[in-house]
Amino acid sequence: MTGLLVVTAVPAEADAVRAGLTDATVTVAPVGVGPAVAGAATARLLALAEAAGRPYRAVVSAGVAGGFAGQAAVGDTVVGTASIAADLGAESPDGFIPIDELGMPPALLGGGSVVPADPRLVATLRAALPRATSGPVLTVSTVTGTAASTEALRRRHPEAVAEAMEGYGVAVAAAQAGVPFAELRTISNPIGPRDRDAWRLREALTALTTAASALR
Repeated sequence: MTGLLVVTAVPAEADAVRAGLTDATVTVAPVGVGPAVAGAATARLLALAEAAGRPYRAVVSAGVAGGFAGQAAVGDTVVGTASIAADLGAESPDGFIPIDELGMPPALLGGGSVVPADPRLVATLRAALPRATSGPVLTVSTVTGTAASTEALRRRHPEAVAEAMEGYGVAVAAAQAGVPFAELRTISNPIGPRDRDAWRLREALTALTTAASALR
């Protein structure tokens, strides 16, 4: 068994993680933006490692994210306790219906719209990052950019602390491979009306480098 696999969306995030690593056995790979490509690429990396007789012991989805006001501020670090596919389901006149509530056979739902992070991996990250915020992280295919959509997400997921675009895809790939999973994020912007001037990517990437010392 080999070390930890850390997947990010883009190379800048991967570089930030590598800059803070203290464990040379950790593998870092940028796998693309969005849950589909992240899930497919992670599944391939896990399968190749297993076929080579060197399976990874765990996988972490890492990178920057948006934070919900009052939960995670710009520059904060977040340890995800679960990854939630926040827009996987159906619209209806009465509002959004999560895929778990559409009446499909359980066998077709995989892990459903919520994949809990591995408790021991979460505990390890929290112990190494005592100032980090912990809570569910939403995975979206469309980044939230209006007050109305932000409020809708908060109503459906009151415990969520952040949103990103890859965690759920990576979590499903890990679950299918029987590999422990967790999500580690640093906050680059508040979730709400889209305002590029409010983004602090440099701060978030610097925080990601600091948080990477917990990855071992």
